[in-house]
Amino acid sequence: MGKIWRVSGPIVIADGMRGSKIYEVVEVGEQALLGEIIGLEGERATIQVYEDTSGLRVGDEVLGSGKPLTAELGPGLIGSIYDGLQKALMTLKEGIGPFLKRGLKAKALDRNKKWHFVPRVKRGDPVKGGDIIGTVQETPLVEHRIIVPPNLRGVVEEVRGEGDYTVEERIAILEGGREIRMMHEWPVRRPRPYASRLDPSDLLVTGMRIMDYMFPMALGGKGAIPGGFGTGKTVALQQLARWAQTHVNIYIGCGERGNEMADVLKSFLELKEPRTGRPLMEKEIFIANTSNMPVVAREASVFLGITMAEYFRDMGYHVLLVADSTSRWAEAMREIGGRLEEMPGEEGFPAYLGSSLSSFYERSGRVKCLGDPERVGSVTVVGAVSPPGADFSEPVTQNTLRIVEALYALDVALANRRHFPAISWLSSYSLYADEVEEWWKENVGPEWKEMRNRALKILQEEAELQEIVRLIGPEALPEKDKLTLLIARMIREDFLMQSTYSVDTYCSPRKAHLMMKTIMAFYDKAQRLMEAGAQAKEIQGLPVVTRIARMKEIPNEVFEEEVEEIWTEMEEGLVRA
Repeated sequence: MGKIWRVSGPIVIADGMRGSKIYEVVEVGEQALLGEIIGLEGERATIQVYEDTSGLRVGDEVLGSGKPLTAELGPGLIGSIYDGLQKALMTLKEGIGPFLKRGLKAKALDRNKKWHFVPRVKRGDPVKGGDIIGTVQETPLVEHRIIVPPNLRGVVEEVRGEGDYTVEERIAILEGGREIRMMHEWPVRRPRPYASRLDPSDLLVTGMRIMDYMFPMALGGKGAIPGGFGTGKTVALQQLARWAQTHVNIYIGCGERGNEMADVLKSFLELKEPRTGRPLMEKEIFIANTSNMPVVAREASVFLGITMAEYFRDMGYHVLLVADSTSRWAEAMREIGGRLEEMPGEEGFPAYLGSSLSSFYERSGRVKCLGDPERVGSVTVVGAVSPPGADFSEPVTQNTLRIVEALYALDVALANRRHFPAISWLSSYSLYADEVEEWWKENVGPEWKEMRNRALKILQEEAELQEIVRLIGPEALPEKDKLTLLIARMIREDFLMQSTYSVDTYCSPRKAHLMMKTIMAFYDKAQRLMEAGAQAKEIQGLPVVTRIARMKEIPNEVFEEEVEEIWTEMEEGLVRA
């Protein structure tokens, strides 16, 4: 036990802390505010306090817990809303109302709720870390697989039969009296182990055409969505968390506005999962660490989210984690670094900014899990970045770009033109295109890569032609170039633009491929028509152009039937022209 020697905002220096450890969790002051030791010098410990330090006095007691900041992992995580320290916010709301006070504690997992446990092992079976010893049907969408903690192994001496148990009740005993419960704890800053790392190979289906088709994200990949104010970062991440075809989604609101987080929670309560029609909350976890919450808890919220993601990965699930936004986390690091009088780096950010971002993003990946039965899981991480003034040369964006392998650059000019999602096709890229090519061949069609490359080439040609158009006007262009501009506009407006508030909010890969195939077929037929003497203006006025523009509003379920009619009309219309 020590005593406060100095207080500077969220930083507290305590004396008499000999024997303490770096990253040990402590309770500070009369209200037992949670903090974490981030520096030791002699008997003095530097503590970052995760709650408001107003009212703390020199001489107040500091009590060490002897363990690092940990996450509670077990049945009950799905559908929950936590703060950055994994306090169950709905439990606090039920206990004291919507206005939270400092120092309040709330267990992450309900200790009274009973879960129906079905064992998969029997007495005498040898088990090791990662083995599945039983299951709990946590929600209709997620079977919670109870795994042996990675640091345990031995022979099962006793296992409970099928029945209802709480997360704290013993469900198995290994030789030597070591007990296994349905829940266990794991330090949030320590990556969970796995058997081996695998290359990404499958597409993360997001329902957003510009991501799925043009700049694909692989399961187990890592990407960033940087953009200025008003370009749609939050909406893009919400779309990912809503429609991504993963088993579990984790949404971290890291330093974002409270009204945005409230809107996310409200909308998710009303949404259905596209594959099954079940409520979307049956596969979602939310971490709400809004901008009015203590700034240093932002770091904890990010590592808490990735630890929970790794836990479900270890069950053999594909998990998506979105963080909105890592810039707010970096700003918290800058504030703490200033109070610790650390040597500042570029724009005042700490010199270790890059390594801190890496410690988060590099915990993504597709892996072969520990234990039996053999299984593969993945964690896909997508983080938003909020560069001031949409300046992508600032340190957080630049350090993030060195780590991620997919960039979805939001463009202020596109947002101002009401083109959403405002992802720039000229600045964005994905290094996963080759990895997911086989997925497209097996699940959709062999022409995906050719279609994608043609579309990107046309958009690039349009950008080059726009320079000429600004100088001499579009009428002076050759007919071939006019057709290129028409097709590029069709790709931009009829394919890449996607409304969040219509039936087009989720587009299946099959539908996206048929849409692009239709546009390219129109292009090929129009080129042959122009060779026969037709003008670009005549082709642009064909009724089928309007039908192609409305393709996106056709529901996924009936798209293949209706697109055949468009192809028929396209054949007849272009022949008559």
